[in-house]
Amino acid sequence: MPSEWIARHDQTIALQGEWTLANYRDIKSALSHHTAKTQARKEAGGDESVSLEAITRLDTAGAILVIELIGIEKAQKVSDWASELPKEQQALLVRIAESMDAPLDVEPPSYSRISQALATVGVHVVGLWSQQRQLLAFIGLVMATLFQLILRPRRWRVTATVAHVQQSGLNAVPIVALLTFMVGAVVAFLGATVLQDFGATVYTIDLVAFSFLREFGVLLAAILLAGRTASAFTAQIGAMKSNEEIDALQAQGLDPIELLVLPRVMAMLISLPMLAFVGMLSGLAGGAMVAALSLDISLTQFINTLQKDVSVTHFLVGLSKAPVFAFVIAVIGCLEGFKVSGSAQSVGAHTTSSVVQSIFMVILIDALAALFFMEMGW
Repeated sequence: MPSEWIARHDQTIALQGEWTLANYRDIKSALSHHTAKTQARKEAGGDESVSLEAITRLDTAGAILVIELIGIEKAQKVSDWASELPKEQQALLVRIAESMDAPLDVEPPSYSRISQALATVGVHVVGLWSQQRQLLAFIGLVMATLFQLILRPRRWRVTATVAHVQQSGLNAVPIVALLTFMVGAVVAFLGATVLQDFGATVYTIDLVAFSFLREFGVLLAAILLAGRTASAFTAQIGAMKSNEEIDALQAQGLDPIELLVLPRVMAMLISLPMLAFVGMLSGLAGGAMVAALSLDISLTQFINTLQKDVSVTHFLVGLSKAPVFAFVIAVIGCLEGFKVSGSAQSVGAHTTSSVVQSIFMVILIDALAALFFMEMGW
């Protein structure tokens, strides 16, 4: 019994009806049935031809089935043996047959090393530009939320802020004090080694004082917090993002910026100036120890030289940079936490990114501030 799409007349297979996507499954089933019969006849020594003149409609899906039946080479020469088929249907069969005959393994275009290097630089520049735009937008969002809450003390998250001050500030005092103490000792050793050739070892006191009051005290504390606290902020918020806790907060009508970001930003604004002060004192203590042990400069002489040669301006210049560093570190840490996509790998990647960005921005801002204060004569 002939099917609706395939009819057999002696040694001819006539394709008929609508060979379209809507009938794809039925035509595929009919083709598999007729293919078995055709294979048996070929083994018996018979040969069959195909007629396409009864096809009323033909689309891409139907054309693929026709090509599977007649073969790619015969489909490419369809105009020679099926001239009764409409021209557009012939063109469709030829185009699909050429596509199916095209090699799958296409060699990728080769580029020179210079082109690849320039392309890589361009990708990184575009990524950096996008990253800085996101950072500026997030800073604006945090500042807008902060200004809205200044006049509403009842909405301040005091408990959360105090908890973050303890975690990011008080718990970091030992490591900041130890590190700055050792760096102060190293700076004093280097200064004494260089100045000894000029008989000016007493100026080691000024070197240690200027370096730690203006730069090292706040810079080392900021770098430590960038590695210690910014990563913690990213991991905490990133874990909440992965567990969909932030979505739950938003569903309850709570603002994640107000609830999660502002307490961390305020805690950093409080903690970093205190840690910078601790770092300054510890650095001076390290320099005083080296001066007493290696340079025969007593603690009394060290303090008197500080009072005489070093003005309070240097201390204020160094401390003025602490709030800026604190704000940038906290904002970057929180922003990278919000960028987490949901996997553990994403949490790790954004935690690393927050540390790198924070340290880079701290050093960049410190360099710009040093140039500014030098030009101002402060």
